[in-house]
Amino acid sequence: MKKMRALVTNDDGIESVFLHRLVDALLPDFSVCVAAPSEEQSWIGRAISRRKAIEVQRIETLFPKKVQSWSISGTPSDCVNIALGHLLETPPDIVLSGINLGYNTTEILILSSGTIAGAIEGSLWGHPAIAFSQAIPNQLYPQIHSQNGHTDPEFSKIVQASADKAAEIARSTLENPPPQGTVLNVNFPESMHTRSPIEQTLPEKVHLGSLYECNKDGHYQFQYREGKRLSQHPNSDRSALKRGNISISKLDFSQIGRLN
Repeated sequence: MKKMRALVTNDDGIESVFLHRLVDALLPDFSVCVAAPSEEQSWIGRAISRRKAIEVQRIETLFPKKVQSWSISGTPSDCVNIALGHLLETPPDIVLSGINLGYNTTEILILSSGTIAGAIEGSLWGHPAIAFSQAIPNQLYPQIHSQNGHTDPEFSKIVQASADKAAEIARSTLENPPPQGTVLNVNFPESMHTRSPIEQTLPEKVHLGSLYECNKDGHYQFQYREGKRLSQHPNSDRSALKRGNISISKLDFSQIGRLN
């Protein structure tokens, strides 16, 4: 039986353990190609590198030999665009992005996420596309982030369960593809396990206010805050994660503008 073809990217960089877990989970059913940033591109949104030349390097050692992979000195959107336009001999059946270090819930994070932007780029080319993100406990995040996704054995089991579920979601999505222009935003809870329920959710509305603080030199430095919830919808993506469930939001970019 011919394997399905998946193009995989992320915004944490090509060396992220979470990316590698996703690739390994896909390999039994998918022929996988990876086009990922050479360095972290978090919070970059759908930026395109207009004013710089982008270096593309074929990677032979990071992934199993049957995985074609490229390290690209650009954003996730650059990676997917270059891969689809120049690197892949055959178009993929699906474009996947992640697994992101940290959740991507609420409207503001969705619009700021490089991980989701990579999936959006795939969708704009007419492919089914999914973004995957892993919620991480606050006390573990700094260490996991500084170590490119390496974590303790207990949380490593959670990441593995998320990767396995991501592969399952990718398979089921191809069996019943969403309408063109729709990106699935999947968030896995901190307590993820093989039997974690799936909830269909809406992005929660949050007001973050300023994302910057003035330091002693008079410069402004990024400082993330949880923000104020503007809605208390029981089916929001954030609420699902707090219940320990998997959140899947359908982001329909065909509905950005409408005529009344």
